[in-house]
Amino acid sequence: MSRQIQVTFDAHDPRALSYFWRDVLGYVHPGPPGVEVPEGTDPLDAWDEFLEQIGAPEEERNSRSAIEDPDGEGPRVFFQQVPEDKVAKNRVHLDVRAAPGLQGDERMAALEAECDRLVALGAKRVRRFDPAPPMAFGTITMTDPEGNEFCLD
Repeated sequence: MSRQIQVTFDAHDPRALSYFWRDVLGYVHPGPPGVEVPEGTDPLDAWDEFLEQIGAPEEERNSRSAIEDPDGEGPRVFFQQVPEDKVAKNRVHLDVRAAPGLQGDERMAALEAECDRLVALGAKRVRRFDPAPPMAFGTITMTDPEGNEFCLD
C-alpha cells in the first residue's frame, strides 16, 4: 500500500514562502477548517479571521502555512517557522517539472522562460546545466526567497 506524503519547509516567514511556492506550483491555500471561503477571497485572510476568533496569539499566527494541489494529485506542502537560518545545502530538494517531454533547445527555452517567471516571484538563479545526452537533458538550479535550492527540470 502506498502512502501520501507532505513536503515540509522550515522557514522564517511561512506565509510569504507559501505564497511563493503557491505561485510556482499552481497550488492553492486551503481555508480554515469548517470555513467556507468565498470565491475571489484570499484564504489566508480567512485564516487571519479564524485565528483571531479562536484566540491564537498574534505572534503565533505566522508560525505555519500550507498549500495544496487543487486537483488533489500532488503532495501537500507545509511551511513551519523556525528561528535558525539555513546553514548548508539541502539534502532533499524539489524538481519543478517545467519542460516535461521537451529536449534540446526547445527544452532549454522553456526552462529559461520559467526561470524568468520565478525570478520575478523572488527566486534566484544559481546555475544552468546544458543538455549532455544521453544522461542529462538540461536543468536550471535556483533558490527560493529563503535560500532553499530547487531545480527546473
